[in-house]
Amino acid sequence: MHKFIKLIVVAVLTFAHASGIAQPGVHDLKFDSLAARWDEGIPLGNGTLGALIWQKQNHLRFSLDRADLWDERPMKGLHRKEFSYQWVHEQVVQKTNYEQVQKYFDEPYDNEPAPSKIPGAGLEFDTKAWGKVKSVHLSINNALCEVKWIDGTTLKTYVNATNPVGWFRFENVPLDFVPKIVPPLYQAPPTKGEVNSLVGDDLSKLGYKQGTVKRQGNSITYEQQGWGGFEYEVNVRWKRIGNSVEGVWSISSQKADKKVNPLASVLTEQALQHSFKDDFSGHQSWWGKFWSKSAIHVPDSLLEKQWYLEQYKFGSAARADAPPISLQAVWTADNGRIPPWKGDYHHDLNTQLSYWPSYSSNHLKEGMGYLNHLDANKADYKRYTKMYFNEPGLAVPGVTTLDGIEMGGWIQYSLSPTVSSWLGQHYYLQWRYSMDRQFLKNRAYPWIKDAATFLEHLTVTGKDGKRQLPMSSSPEINDNSLSAWFPQNTNYDLSLMKFTFRAAAELATELGQNAEAAHWRKISLELGDFALTANNELKFAPTMAYNQSHRHFSHAMSIYPLGLIKWEDGPRSQKIIKNTIHQLDSIGPAYWCGYSYAWLGSLKARAKDGAGAADALGIFAKAFCSVNSFHLNGDQTKSGLSKFTYRPFTLEGNFAFASGLQEMLLQSYAGFIEVFPAVPDSWKDISFKTLRAEGAFLVSAKKADAQVTEVKISSEKGGITKLKLPFRTHVILSKKGVEITNGPTGYLTLNFKAKGEITINNGYD
Repeated sequence: MHKFIKLIVVAVLTFAHASGIAQPGVHDLKFDSLAARWDEGIPLGNGTLGALIWQKQNHLRFSLDRADLWDERPMKGLHRKEFSYQWVHEQVVQKTNYEQVQKYFDEPYDNEPAPSKIPGAGLEFDTKAWGKVKSVHLSINNALCEVKWIDGTTLKTYVNATNPVGWFRFENVPLDFVPKIVPPLYQAPPTKGEVNSLVGDDLSKLGYKQGTVKRQGNSITYEQQGWGGFEYEVNVRWKRIGNSVEGVWSISSQKADKKVNPLASVLTEQALQHSFKDDFSGHQSWWGKFWSKSAIHVPDSLLEKQWYLEQYKFGSAARADAPPISLQAVWTADNGRIPPWKGDYHHDLNTQLSYWPSYSSNHLKEGMGYLNHLDANKADYKRYTKMYFNEPGLAVPGVTTLDGIEMGGWIQYSLSPTVSSWLGQHYYLQWRYSMDRQFLKNRAYPWIKDAATFLEHLTVTGKDGKRQLPMSSSPEINDNSLSAWFPQNTNYDLSLMKFTFRAAAELATELGQNAEAAHWRKISLELGDFALTANNELKFAPTMAYNQSHRHFSHAMSIYPLGLIKWEDGPRSQKIIKNTIHQLDSIGPAYWCGYSYAWLGSLKARAKDGAGAADALGIFAKAFCSVNSFHLNGDQTKSGLSKFTYRPFTLEGNFAFASGLQEMLLQSYAGFIEVFPAVPDSWKDISFKTLRAEGAFLVSAKKADAQVTEVKISSEKGGITKLKLPFRTHVILSKKGVEITNGPTGYLTLNFKAKGEITINNGYD
C-alpha cells in the first residue's frame, strides 16, 4: 500500500510538468547578448509575418518577412516543347543525350535567380549609446521577446498571433529615438565568392529597381516593386508615451491582378489606435490555447526543451489561413542574398516532414494550412499533369512556387510521379486523426483518388505481370545523373504507390463506394514486393542495395512514415525493420543531414528501440541546430557526425524531431493505442497530456518510478479502439459513454458511443 501511495504522489508531481502550458523559463531561450547573425536571432511569427531579433554592428535589427513575398516569374526555358515525361523517358532509354535533359530542366534552377522567395526588409534601432546587452529572453509560453541593456533600456516585442502586425515597446529611450527601415539591396553590386543553391544568388540578379523609403511624421514606409506587377509595402509607425516608445510594423503584398490585401500603412494605423498591452492580451490568449492542446514531460531535459521549441516554431509558422511552411517559412535569409534553395516548396521531403508532428501533437487546425494550399492549387497541378505526363488524374511538382507552379531542378525528384502520393498521406492522416467525414468525402478521398487514377494510367505491366513505372527514382540517389533513373520500381516509388492504392480502397470503402474500393484493391495487388537483400534489408531498388551513406532514407518509406511494414505484423516484418535500421547505422552518417537523425528517431521508435530513438534525437539537438534551435543541416560540432558541416537553415528537421519524440510516447498507426511504446529503460518518470491518436482519440498518460500509473482516453467522434494495456492488472477509475470488452490478451476494446472518456489506473495490490 505504501508503494501505491508513493507512485501516485510521484505521478502527480511529474504530470504537473505536462500542465498544458509551456513552463515559464524552463523551455525558453535565454542569452546574455544578442546574436550577431540573422540565423541565430530570436524567432517571432504568426504564419504570415515573421521577425528575427539580432544585433547587426551597432544596431538592434528586426529581420522582417512575410510568407507570400515571392517573385513568381516562370522558370526561364522550362516550358519548351521537350517538357514531357515521354521525351525524358526516350533520352533515358537511349542513354545518348541525357546532357540535354539536364541542360533544359536542371540547369535553369541553378542559373536563374527566380522564381524565388524574397526577403522583406530590416527594421533597425541605433543602440550604440545604450551600452552592452544585459539579457535576452524569449518566453515561448506567450511568444514575447524581452531585451535589456545595462543603461536601463528595455525592449519588449512580439508578432501578434492573430493579426498581421508586429509590436515593440522600448522603455527609457531618448527623445530623438527613431526607427529606421533598411530595404534589401536590390541594386547592390554582385558579392564576391561562391554562388550556389546553398548560399543563394545575389538579390541584384532579380533586376528590380530599388524601392523608396519615405518618412511622414512618426511613420516610415518602404515600397518595393517586384516582378510582373507584384509589389509590397513595409511600414513602421510609433508613438511616445513618457519615456517609452510603442510601435507597430507590418508588411503587405499585392499581386497585379489581386490587390486585395490591406496596405501595411493602413494596418499599422489601425493597430496603433490600441496599445501594446491591449493587443498583447489577445495574442497571449491565442498562445494559451495553442499550448493547452498538448504537453509532455521526459527526463531528458535537452529533448524536452527541443520539443517545446519545435512546438513554438510550429505555432509561429503554421496557420490554416496562411501559406504553408516553406524551407524557411517566415524567416527568409537576411544576408543580402536570395535564400538557400530559393526558399521554395520542396515536396520530396521538406514540406512533408514539416507537418509530421501536427497530428499527434493535436494541432490539426494549424496543419490545415498545408492542405488548404494544396487544394487551392489543384487546378494548376492538373494542368501540369496533363502538360508533362499527358495523363489524367493528379501529379504535383516536387519543387514549386508559392502558387504551385513547377520550378524544375533535379527532375527525378522535382518532376517525380509519386509526389502527389506522399502529399496524399497528409490528407489520409488528417482524416484518420480527425475522423471528419466531410473532409473525408470532399477532400481526402478526392485527392487520393486522383493520385491513384494518375498512377493507374502511368504505370505499365511488366513481363512478370506486375505494374511498374516506365522509369523510377529514389530521392536523391545518384543526384541528377542518368544513373539516378532505374528501370524497375524503387522501394520509394513502390511504397508510395502501394500506399495510394490501399488508401484509396480504404477510403472508398468508408464512403460506401464498394465498386471503386474493389477496383483500387485489385490494382494494389498488381504491384510487386519490396526489393530486399538476402539479409532482409530494404534496398534502394532491385538493382541497388543501400550501399552508401545518404541523407534521404527514401528506401525505408515503407517503415516510416507510411507504415506499410509494421513491427506489429510479426517476426518477418520485425526482421526487415531491424536489419534495415542496422544497415543505416552500420554504413554510418557520413552524408546525413540533421533531418536524417530526426527521421531516424521515428524509424527507431517504430522498431520499439527507445534508447536508439533518444540517441538519434539527442544528436540532432546537440549538433545540428543553431543556438536559437533552427535546423542548420550540417554538423555544427564538426565532430564527425556528418561530413556536411555547412549551415543553410531549413525547418523540416526541426519538425521531424518533434514527430520522433511523439512517436516514442504514443503510437496508434497499427490499429490500437500504445502508450510509451519506445522509451529508454532509464526514463523512469514520464508523462504526456492530450496527444492525439488515430480515430480522434485524445490520450494522456503517466509513468512514475518505471511503472505506468494512469492512462486517460477521450473520444471526440465516438468509435471503437483498442488499448494495449501497459499494466499487469488495472482499475477503471472513471468512465463516461464507453463500453469495455476484453479484446485479445493484453488489450482492452473500448467502444465509445459518442463523445466520452475513460481513465484507467494501475491496479496495485
